[in-house]
Amino acid sequence: MSASVRPLPDYLKDEILLHPENRSFPAFDLTRLLDQVFAPTQGCRVCVLIDFAEPASLIKDFAFLQHDGFPVQKRAHQYFYSQLQAGVMHSLGMHGGEMFAYRVSGGSNLDLDDAIWDTQGSQLSIERDIYPHYNLILCISTFSATAPLTAKAKQYGFRGATLHGLNDVILQSGLAVDYNDVSRDAEQLRRALTRADSVEIDFELEDGRILTAWLGLAGQEAQKSHGLCHGLAPDIANLPAGEVYFVPTDAHGQFPMKYEDGTLGLLDVKDRCIYRSSLLAGNQATIDAHNARLLDDPMTGTLGELGFGTQVLPVSYADIQDEKVLGTCHLATGRDDHLGGDIAPDMFKKHANSTHDDILFAPHKTPNFNLRQVRMQRGDQREILIENFRPSSYMMDALRL
Repeated sequence: MSASVRPLPDYLKDEILLHPENRSFPAFDLTRLLDQVFAPTQGCRVCVLIDFAEPASLIKDFAFLQHDGFPVQKRAHQYFYSQLQAGVMHSLGMHGGEMFAYRVSGGSNLDLDDAIWDTQGSQLSIERDIYPHYNLILCISTFSATAPLTAKAKQYGFRGATLHGLNDVILQSGLAVDYNDVSRDAEQLRRALTRADSVEIDFELEDGRILTAWLGLAGQEAQKSHGLCHGLAPDIANLPAGEVYFVPTDAHGQFPMKYEDGTLGLLDVKDRCIYRSSLLAGNQATIDAHNARLLDDPMTGTLGELGFGTQVLPVSYADIQDEKVLGTCHLATGRDDHLGGDIAPDMFKKHANSTHDDILFAPHKTPNFNLRQVRMQRGDQREILIENFRPSSYMMDALRL
């Protein structure tokens, strides 16, 4: 074996790839997580943001802890706020540790309202009282806030992490990994994919039909979500991390989509935009509603991301982790300004439409169709990346470098 080639670690071996639920993880350790993700932390002022439909009453004196529901917010309190107060801040040389609540945004990556409340029930301004006064902001919320916080981090100079949909599986796996390993593996796969001219994805339906989506990438540098925000430069980590992604410059073809109610649609794409959905199975009304939305505000159908997972993790049934699994890929519609793209919130007809919505292709999420093959074209180089939800030999060889 060449000196430049490293053996695959245990978590990338075939039996673990086939059964990621058998991978062992250390216990969740907030000190380790924050130290790995944010070094340095010394002198940083940190806070925790959560969200509610009625934040004023629920955050006051931590009233939400006495109510049924709010599992994400209660985990934020138990595993982040309480542990920061109990000694994690001191051990990392940080201070602050306050918790605040804002009004739930109502959609993935929508901009946040300015009003925010502290645990005494006082209303504050997120622009005036939070962003300028904290170095690290941990947002543990119902919907992803990565896009708006990325923009505000650049404006105000803070770092942070978004951890929407936090559940016990994520705590025990995706947040318990060694993020130095995650970063290294993401970089290896980023190098294997960067400057791709295009990617083709074949989807196999249950009736044997093959749908193909072509995405033009124009030789751009691939980007990575790898979990490390080292140094003091403004940055937001989306945790769990472990992804290589592109902002498509063009797209055409067809791909299937599973809607939230289980309806399956066939989406037609041209000029980078979904322009029509057709029923494959389920509820015609769901398809009609999507088509009405596309007709009313065509920007909602624009493809803003193509992403590939880089980690071996168990299924969490939350896309924030499951889209990071090696052998899966995802597309996203809507705003992509936080990814370096050109689709910004003011380009949508309505503010509520300016979301960034992931469409994940994974065995547990889309069992009605197979990710038969994903291919990359880079100059004269043509490589298979994924077959039947399994990373190809090209991808696995890249992880050995």
